[in-house]
Amino acid sequence: MENGTADRVRVRAGRSTDSAALAAVDPAAAAGDDERIAHIRRWLEQGTVIVAEGPTGILGYGVLEYTFFEQGFVTMVMVAPDARRRGVGARLLRAAEAACSAPKLFTSTNVSNQPMQSLLHALGWQPAGLVHGLDEGDPELFYLCPPARGA
Repeated sequence: MENGTADRVRVRAGRSTDSAALAAVDPAAAAGDDERIAHIRRWLEQGTVIVAEGPTGILGYGVLEYTFFEQGFVTMVMVAPDARRRGVGARLLRAAEAACSAPKLFTSTNVSNQPMQSLLHALGWQPAGLVHGLDEGDPELFYLCPPARGA
């Protein structure tokens, strides 16, 4: 994927027919992780998936849920390995922000996930807390989306 391809990315709601394509861009699912594959199917059934699609097909997906203290929570942002660092993750996060119907929107990532932390900081998300014990030896950092511009 060339630089500038993010300009040609279309973001849309996920469809049940996207299951195999989402699994193909998700390294865990592509490696046969049955739990991740089941999550993808469940998220699609629940209508919580946002898909990023480019000229060559699906480039990534995000999941927006309302299970975190009844606030919006971006449970997953997954970008195909060959589409990373091209603006696709930013498009997914902005789409989640635009779609969120709750007063606040949160997400989290492991301390070890430096690319996601860099993306969140670049988009103005603010650190909101740290939780130990979810993944042994790799604490989870929580972030809060900034208020919408002009709000």
